[in-house]
Amino acid sequence: MNAAIRSVVRSSIYYNVECYGFFRGFQGIIENDYRKLEMRSVSKILGLGGTKLKTARSMDFHDPKIREIAYQNLKNLEIDALVVIGGNGSLTGANVFSKQFDFPCVGVPASIDNDIYGTDNSIGFHTALQTIVETIDKIRDTARSHNRLFFVEVMGRDNGNLALHSSLATGACYVIIPEKEFQISDLADRLKEGKVLKKTSSIVIVAEGNTYGPSYKIADDLIKVYSDYETKVSILGHLQRGGSPTAEDRIIASRLGNAAVKTLLESKSNHMVGLIKNEIVLTPLQKVVENNNNINEDLYKLNEIISR
Repeated sequence: MNAAIRSVVRSSIYYNVECYGFFRGFQGIIENDYRKLEMRSVSKILGLGGTKLKTARSMDFHDPKIREIAYQNLKNLEIDALVVIGGNGSLTGANVFSKQFDFPCVGVPASIDNDIYGTDNSIGFHTALQTIVETIDKIRDTARSHNRLFFVEVMGRDNGNLALHSSLATGACYVIIPEKEFQISDLADRLKEGKVLKKTSSIVIVAEGNTYGPSYKIADDLIKVYSDYETKVSILGHLQRGGSPTAEDRIIASRLGNAAVKTLLESKSNHMVGLIKNEIVLTPLQKVVENNNNINEDLYKLNEIISR
C-alpha cells in the first residue's frame, strides 16, 4: 500500500495536482485528520510493509449523516476527488460515498486474499504468498525430520486464492478452501495413498474460512479415522500481513496508483483500476463490490494432479 501511496502522490505532482493524505481511511476524513503530501513526504516508504497513512475500520462511515460530515470536510478543503486504496469494505464505502454525493472516487485494490473482482492480483497478495511459502519451507524441515503431518492455516475468510496458490508453491499434499466441499475421508485417502508411495511427512494447507471448521477440528477428526502420522497445527495468523513487499507487489502498486490519478484526470470516476493480463482495466465500483475474484479452476485441478 505504501508503494501505491507513493505513486499516487508523485503522479499527482507530475500532473500539477495537489495531494492530501487522510489518516486511518474514512475515519480520518470524518475527523479531518490529514496532511498535505509533497514529493519528499513519500520518500523511503517503497519497501515498508503496512501503510504510512494507517488504516481503520470506520463503523461511523456506515451512517449517512456521518458521511455528510466527511463530505463537508472534503469540500471545505477544496478536495475534488478521492483515491481509495483497500479491500471490499473500503471499495464499498467509496462506491456508496461517490453515489450519495456525486463525488469522484477511484478505487485501488489491496487485499492479501486476492478476492477483489476486476483485477488478476490485488496489492499485498504476492507479499503474503511469499511470506507463507518461506514459513512453510521452514515447517517442512520439521515435518520431514520427525515424520509429521502439519496442518498450516492461512488467511482466506471467504476466498481460497491464498491457500490454493500457497499449496501449489509449497508442494502441499492437500488444500482445504471455502469454495470446495471437504470430507475427512478424502484427506485420509490422500494420506494413505502417500504412505503407499513411501511418503513420510505431509503438509495440508487450510483456508481459515473453509466450510468444515478450524484446523484443530480437522486435525482431531482426522486422527479418528487415520492416525499413522503425528499431527501438528500451525496457524500463521497476522504474520501473513506484514513484511517488506515483494518486487512484484511494488510494481503492481506503482502502476495502479498512477492509473488511479490518470483515471480521475480523465473524469472517469466511480471505477476501480485493476490489472488483467498485465493491462490496466477499469471496472465500475458497483460491479466490483457485487462480485468476487473466484479461484482459478485450472490451478485447482493442477494442484490435485501434482500434489500427490
